[in-house]
Amino acid sequence: MPQPLCLVSARPPAEEGGLGDLLELARKLGFDGLVWESDSGLLAGSPLVPAAVAEACRAAGLRLIAQLDLRRVPVDHPLVRACPERFRIQRAAQRGPVDPRRPLPPSGEALARLAEGDGGKVAEALAQRIAELPRERLDGLRLVGAERIAPDTLGRLLEPTRREDGFLVLAGPLFGHRELAAPFARAGVDRLVTSFAWWDFHAPWLVEEAEALRAAAPLLAELGEAAGPGELARRAQAAAASASGFIAPLECLARGPDAQSALARAVEIAARAAAFSGEMRQVSSGAAPVTVLARADANDARLARHSLLVAINTDAGEAHRPASSVLEHLGSVPDPADLAGFLAPLEPCEVRVISARSGTPVEQPPHAAIEAAGRPRLVVEDIVPRVGGGDFAVKRVVGETVTVEATIFADGHEQLAAELRWRAEDEQAWRSVPMEQLPNDRWRAAFPLERLGRHKFVVEGWLDRFGGFQRDLAKKLAAEVAQPVDHAEGRLLVEAAAKRCKGEAKAGLKEFRERLKQAEDEMSAELLLDDRLAALMRSADERPHRHASLPQIVDAERLAARFSSWYELFPRSQTQDKARHGTFIDVIGELPRVRAMGFDTLYFPPIHPIGRTNRKGPNNTLTPGPDDPGSPYAIGGAEGGHDAIHPELGSFEDFDRLVRAAHEHGIEIALDFAIQASPDHPWLTEHPGWFAWRPDGSMKYAENPPKKYQDIVNVDFYAPDAVPALWEALRDVVLLWIAHGVKTFRVDNPHTKPLPFWEWLIRDVRSRHPEAIFLSEAFTRPTMMYRLAKIGFSQSYTYFTWRDRKQELVDYLTELTATEVKEFYRPNFFVNTPDINPFFLQQSGRPGFRIRAVLAATLSGLWGVYSGFELCESAPLGPGKEEYLDSEKYEIRPRPARAPGDIVDDIALLNRLRRAHPALQTHLNTRFYVAHNDSIIWYGKPAPEGGEIVMVMVNLDPHNPQEADFEVPLWEFGLADDGTLSVEDLALGGQFEWHGKIQRIRLEPAEPYRIWRLTLPKGERA
Repeated sequence: MPQPLCLVSARPPAEEGGLGDLLELARKLGFDGLVWESDSGLLAGSPLVPAAVAEACRAAGLRLIAQLDLRRVPVDHPLVRACPERFRIQRAAQRGPVDPRRPLPPSGEALARLAEGDGGKVAEALAQRIAELPRERLDGLRLVGAERIAPDTLGRLLEPTRREDGFLVLAGPLFGHRELAAPFARAGVDRLVTSFAWWDFHAPWLVEEAEALRAAAPLLAELGEAAGPGELARRAQAAAASASGFIAPLECLARGPDAQSALARAVEIAARAAAFSGEMRQVSSGAAPVTVLARADANDARLARHSLLVAINTDAGEAHRPASSVLEHLGSVPDPADLAGFLAPLEPCEVRVISARSGTPVEQPPHAAIEAAGRPRLVVEDIVPRVGGGDFAVKRVVGETVTVEATIFADGHEQLAAELRWRAEDEQAWRSVPMEQLPNDRWRAAFPLERLGRHKFVVEGWLDRFGGFQRDLAKKLAAEVAQPVDHAEGRLLVEAAAKRCKGEAKAGLKEFRERLKQAEDEMSAELLLDDRLAALMRSADERPHRHASLPQIVDAERLAARFSSWYELFPRSQTQDKARHGTFIDVIGELPRVRAMGFDTLYFPPIHPIGRTNRKGPNNTLTPGPDDPGSPYAIGGAEGGHDAIHPELGSFEDFDRLVRAAHEHGIEIALDFAIQASPDHPWLTEHPGWFAWRPDGSMKYAENPPKKYQDIVNVDFYAPDAVPALWEALRDVVLLWIAHGVKTFRVDNPHTKPLPFWEWLIRDVRSRHPEAIFLSEAFTRPTMMYRLAKIGFSQSYTYFTWRDRKQELVDYLTELTATEVKEFYRPNFFVNTPDINPFFLQQSGRPGFRIRAVLAATLSGLWGVYSGFELCESAPLGPGKEEYLDSEKYEIRPRPARAPGDIVDDIALLNRLRRAHPALQTHLNTRFYVAHNDSIIWYGKPAPEGGEIVMVMVNLDPHNPQEADFEVPLWEFGLADDGTLSVEDLALGGQFEWHGKIQRIRLEPAEPYRIWRLTLPKGERA
């Protein structure tokens, strides 16, 4: 390990005044010596160091090193006259005419040519002079310009110094001649000076240079010029940390206490750094404000037992912290305890140095080979469909076929076999089907969903020994290289299978065994490759190294979970007189109108008693009149709570009658399940332990800033008496309404209630009633929306309500159809709600309503409309308010069945097309195509069985006509770009043909959409 060497440097006329005091101070600060920059050459005839300087140095106890260029020789030296060819002689300028026949007179110094040859008499003279230096009380030389001296010549010159114990020879910088480092070390150079003086604290060349030089000799870094105190401290300490010592200008000691303190710390750093003479790395990027160097105590940093980490804030004005990523690039892993504080911010110009031990790796107990041998040899992974690693159900509907793929492979060239196994959750026996092998180790099979409810499937693979034998035998026979031993191997496999199986398979295998005993080669091969034998061997297969995946749940729901058209109305508004409260019987009268528009799910907001305390007036005011009905979401009053009906709507008998009438029209009734209470809800007095009370006995009302719901309070799912009583009471509310014929529930704000509650409630309810459907009304973060779907919600409200632009729609549908989300998240594209009056609809008029209707109805199998949408209601509560004026949440709103400019006919058309074309009954088949206009969206929905595509084109601009060239997807039908397709106009009627890939269209706001059915021309259909 090299000893640290810290030197100060000075040049004439530094001997004048105060030199001794500075040298004494240098010694106190820990410096080892003085480098005197001599102003004369070695052969000048005068001492290299003035006597006064030498005396001051000895008095301070410092080593004295003379710095000079060995090549410098006085121009009048006898050697120059005797051997002019050995020198490069500088000539003096001359005034007046120059006689070219006569050389100009020499001037100044001559430089000896020592780069080639042995140096001759010049080298002899220099060597004799160097031998005298120790007697002049010199402790060493620093050679500048040494890269201009041949290594062998330098070795002759330094030969005398090798006999002097403690005499140091320094050389460098080598200025681009790093290859000379090793030869110079062999020649007698003890230390090499790096180019640190020119480093900008960023460039990687300093580390590259150090790595090239350090194997030859210990390194010294020279500070160079430093302006202010902060810069001096940074340069000195960084220099000390980058080498095994440093050289600082003596004059820096005269700059005061701050400079002296900075240099003293640099000396301390040098003492620590000298122990790290191994590999150095720059582990920060060149643009980082904090440069980080890592030095090791081994030539390979990966083998280091200790490391020195150096952080340099290169910014003189601001504090910065090292990037945490630098720790990734260290050769070895430091002990975390030693890294404490290293990544903290550094003050401007600060240099931080820490020593770190190599960390101890995590200890792992040894594992026995017998244990390893029992682990799966096959790999079964990348199973699709899969949700959350199998923790959550894949969503499908009854009647669908679930196609399963998996990656299955093993070592070597063994033949594999695989099967897909599935069963309903209430079944014990598994059903199975062999899997088909695809390229790249993929396997595929499918199974049908024949019952409502939860199913499980697993994928199992194993080594197919006999299948592999047949494969290899066939190849050998084809190549005419099959041997008798190959036939013998097959017979042994058949014999072993016959012994272990029973029944018909055993009898069949015995027959083959006996025939194989008598068969000659040709007949033997035919028998061994027989398909019937292969089938018998599969039935008798012991499935060596079998390995099965973890189960994946599949939830088979009824079709309405994936395909349904929702219409929302307030039963109390089904009246022609605002002063008369509508009833369930009035709703029965509206059923033909709802069905005529094509809706099959009729959804009501809460139908329970409404509280009086803090009842809201029109437009959410806090000053209701005596006859104002209040918000149906303020659930509970003297008449009851979630298990009661608001008296003015009717009785349970009236509700049952409505449900029966709706079924006769092909309509399901869906109810809002809102877990909240008015301050008058019976639960507050009957079950106070289900709520969180304030210290003063009051209760905080509900808020969703900036919205306030003074008429609502919330239950506390983890209140003292809530578990399990509250949870079971809420479950029983759902079961009560199911008993009255309601199988579909729109759940209000489920993201504000605990996820474990929903997972339990939905699982419990659907275990009793698998036909139950839950729609999640959670306009919140995607993570929560998706989690609610994973834990059981059949459908979900979406961001579609706010997706108006083409790229937004494309990106959102791509997310819903091309990621894992497609397996569990069913989007219900509601165009509006009583709470949401979208800005697009407020500003777009009738064209905007038609645009949003066609997008919702054709992009997803699930869509919904809140009443008034079909009449193009859009008046906002106020500027910038995404709420309705005179909101039906707070007052009775009678409406006509039709109104001038309504879009009832559009809605009826869209729902008719959705029923007629299965392609429109899911979002998962949506494909977007090219239309060269950002205001025109163009997409298709292939039929499940193929052969046709329903195409939809929409002008997203409700105010202006838009034109576009668009691509007809001829390739989807296997046609070339000049092919022809038959087109049926599903919206306007009529049929025609498209010839060629590129077509053009103009869409007016008055007719903003087209819906076409594409097929091959009749004569070309299969």
